[in-house]
Amino acid sequence: MVLTTLCYIENEDSYLMLHRVKKKNDVNKDKWIGVGGKFEPDESPEECLLREVWEETGLRLTSYRLRGVLTFLSEGWESEYIFLYTADGYTGEIGECREGILKWVKKQDVEKLNLWEGDKIFFRLLNENAPFFSMKLCYCGDVLKEVILNGHRIIPECTETGRSDISNNHT
Repeated sequence: MVLTTLCYIENEDSYLMLHRVKKKNDVNKDKWIGVGGKFEPDESPEECLLREVWEETGLRLTSYRLRGVLTFLSEGWESEYIFLYTADGYTGEIGECREGILKWVKKQDVEKLNLWEGDKIFFRLLNENAPFFSMKLCYCGDVLKEVILNGHRIIPECTETGRSDISNNHT
């Protein structure tokens, strides 16, 4: 299992999103995600978060919050434990990113982007200010096959209709 961080930086009504279009052999190719990356030896989640955000954006986080842990499984790729953060304080100016294009996207428009289907579920939890959660996302290619939220299997098809039964399952 690979250990990684993923951060959604907030600015008023928007998230800083990364359109992954530059990196070769990328599980996230052409998808929109937050910023983050793999742990270096002996790093804590917070150290990895701060380093990766700086490397990918040029920003220094001053206020951030661990929101959940994701287990990401996709056929043909190494499995990941992802420490999911949001951040609402930072200093610096956004620079060039070697992995893709950085863009502020209004929160209400995020689900219109090319996202992993499971991301749509955790975005709802983030927007509802849900308590800390654990979510397992199982994919076959780009197709979401199974979601387990806080130990309870939920129905992946809820993301296709825009309806979700997750609000009762995240406590």
